Amino acid sequence: MALSLSELFKDLMAAGNGLIWGSLLIYLLIGAGLYFTVMTRGIQFRYFGHMFKLLRHSRSADGGISSFQALSTSLAARVGTGNLAGVAVAIYFGGPGAIFWMWMTALVGMATSFVESTLAQAYKTDHGDGTFRGGPARYISQGLGLRWLAALFSICLIIAFGLAFNSVQSNSIALAMEEAFSLPPWIVGVVLVVAVTPIIFGGLKSIARVAELVVPVMAVIYLLLAVVVVLLNITELPAAIMTIFKSAFGLDQAAGGAAGYAISQAIMNGIKRGLFSNEAGMGSAPNAAATASTQPNHPAAQGFIQMLGVFFDTLVICTATAAIIIMAGPELLAGDEANGIQLTQIALSHQVGDWASMFIAVAILLFAFTSVIANYSYGETNVEYLAGARYAPGAILIYRLAVLAMVMIGAVANLGPIWSFADLSMGMMALINLVAILLLSPVAIALFRDYERQLKDGLEPNFDPRRFPRLNDRIDPKAWPRGADKA
Repeated sequence: MALSLSELFKDLMAAGNGLIWGSLLIYLLIGAGLYFTVMTRGIQFRYFGHMFKLLRHSRSADGGISSFQALSTSLAARVGTGNLAGVAVAIYFGGPGAIFWMWMTALVGMATSFVESTLAQAYKTDHGDGTFRGGPARYISQGLGLRWLAALFSICLIIAFGLAFNSVQSNSIALAMEEAFSLPPWIVGVVLVVAVTPIIFGGLKSIARVAELVVPVMAVIYLLLAVVVVLLNITELPAAIMTIFKSAFGLDQAAGGAAGYAISQAIMNGIKRGLFSNEAGMGSAPNAAATASTQPNHPAAQGFIQMLGVFFDTLVICTATAAIIIMAGPELLAGDEANGIQLTQIALSHQVGDWASMFIAVAILLFAFTSVIANYSYGETNVEYLAGARYAPGAILIYRLAVLAMVMIGAVANLGPIWSFADLSMGMMALINLVAILLLSPVAIALFRDYERQLKDGLEPNFDPRRFPRLNDRIDPKAWPRGADKA
């Protein structure tokens, strides 16, 4: 019997996702992260304190978007339902040991994040309103001269982040509000559209201001609750840590096949969920990184700041969720009644009482809402790149209306195969981005070494394009006036 079009679509999506996510992307992401770690001699470890030093001075922007706002925007996209549901799924299917492999993925991913964000800064363009634009589309077209590949990347990002993932986030909010407060999904959808509209129509500056205000607050509140859970179970903390390490290496399972299977499940689930959560190498965060006015005046400065995004997302917030779940006890992990966000809700309710379900619903609201506006901003940057200056205003208006429509649709509908298509689009954009940053890695490494040299000489690092022949004639001189004018 011939397959229907819908069945054929599902099969093609499944095959494509299986190839990209199962056979290519995971190994390429981890391999690239290890390569960048070696080439920078462990930048994420040697300059760990320096990242926080830069963060303390990251609020200055001279009327543009500050480094802190750019970090908050990228965190708004990274810190979503994956930090609540994704961690639970990793533990449910991979055991507590999946958390160890999430940590390892984040550690190597920090180096990848540095490279892609530094490149985004180097190839950014002056937008003429005190802000900048850039990201993988810019460094692929300017750095590699491959405009067709840059256009393909932009299309994939708009489909995945701008449209499909925003409907996923609104769907998560609607389900959580219905479960906790019995609110009809259509009401949630309308409220979301009303709340999102003025923010996205305000442009990237508006999004950056909202992210700067909301993201730190929601993260701190969630982390404080996790600290309370840990303190309530402080005597169990050593056992919980040992559970993670034993599960990561199959020490709790019988020798042979059972242990091997347990290790493989922990590794695969930990790596997959870690990559989904921190997005290092995906090519999404560089779109936010490029918008920043950096202090000091060097592309590598934003690379260091964006490494903190991976650290906070996975090593801090995801670990907080893991602590809540694991400390609820092995009985919960062995149960079959729930996985995903329900597992997190049950675990937290076990620790602090029934009000936890409402708290998680509010947390999902904040996490997912900020993801919507940040995902939108990524898409706007790429819509503008595709349309060009002449047609950008009209294209962005159409894009904004499409985003609002997807937010509403996501709240009330089950879109099924659309999510598979979004995963495929994200996988394709990640593959394109990883190939690009590997090809452009000599530029990023040279920028890092230039920054490091100036730092060791006791200077405040300053970018002069003429020290980089491969960059000098390929970047926007208006984006780097101090460096371009320096004798």
